[in-house]
Amino acid sequence: MAERPLSAAIRQPATMFFKLAQVAQISEFDDIIDVRSPTEFAEDHIPGAVNCPVLDDEERIRVGTLYKQVSPFEARKLGAALVARNIAHHLDSTFHDRSKSWKPLIYCWRGGQRSGSMALIFGQIGWSTAQLEGGYKNYRRQVLEDLDTLPHTLRLKVLCGPTGSGKSRLLHALARNGHQVLDLEGMAAHRGSVLGRLPDQPQPSQKWFDTQLRQAITALDPARPVYIESESKKIGMIALPDSLFARMHESECLLVDVPLAERVRFLLEDYDFYLRDGDMLQQQLGFLRNVHSREQLEAWFGMIRAGRHAQLVEELLVRHYDPLYHRSMTRHYTHLQHSQQLALPGLAPSLLDSVAASLPLDS
Repeated sequence: MAERPLSAAIRQPATMFFKLAQVAQISEFDDIIDVRSPTEFAEDHIPGAVNCPVLDDEERIRVGTLYKQVSPFEARKLGAALVARNIAHHLDSTFHDRSKSWKPLIYCWRGGQRSGSMALIFGQIGWSTAQLEGGYKNYRRQVLEDLDTLPHTLRLKVLCGPTGSGKSRLLHALARNGHQVLDLEGMAAHRGSVLGRLPDQPQPSQKWFDTQLRQAITALDPARPVYIESESKKIGMIALPDSLFARMHESECLLVDVPLAERVRFLLEDYDFYLRDGDMLQQQLGFLRNVHSREQLEAWFGMIRAGRHAQLVEELLVRHYDPLYHRSMTRHYTHLQHSQQLALPGLAPSLLDSVAASLPLDS
């Protein structure tokens, strides 16, 4: 008689021990557990999720190779042993102190065996466990759908102005003073030009940028204005969603006007890491070879070697950035001619805070 409950349990479907949850229910759980490999997790994941792989990167390769070269049966045997050991490790370490009332949500790539294995064991322990239906793949689909629709609900105010106008610093000042902002360059870890790469800070994957952007937009109040910088379609290697790009172009503009001398001073300060590495600066400017003549590039390279940085920055602004920016802005931003003017004599933080504080919060 003692064996009957065990026999009955074995015959029950796995989902008797856990439930399926939808993307819209993610916030209802105490913890979100991503059981995919570290490489998959690093590319993108649900915000707030903890990575507890049931197969790490090397183990996935071993199982996959065995599946192709030997047989699916042998691969499943090896995979089951590895998954069991890894789940046991996570139980002994990460989850050893969870109470009986704990509610975890578990997901893998598409809601298959990896998350199902952990969900089954957790459910049998007695935790109120759920598996994300469709897994990360379903979550990713929702992110893209939201990024296609949510930007149209925003009341954007686009900060326009040529390179060196301190638009990013003004955006940060607006955030400090209670305004809603979308910091695209911050999320993309790039300043949006040929010299926009940040030192020692790689850009995120496109998928992780999309995830961050969706999370930022959903946190905004659509009844209040949202300040954002004018950007190209791509910020470094990151592409903006078409819907957000179109919404920016049709939105109200604020034109930031800063004297050329102050822009040069600001850029010398803000891009000092390039000035300390002339070889890197010359390499980056080499990407302009399809835009400017060899003679022009050699003249700029000579300024780098001679340390004439102020002259170099002014020439880059006058000969490259300003004409390029003017053509792009007049072509795309339909309300630019009627934009509010923000004439700034300088870019000191106190001045930017004063300007930000003077702008209304709700109109």
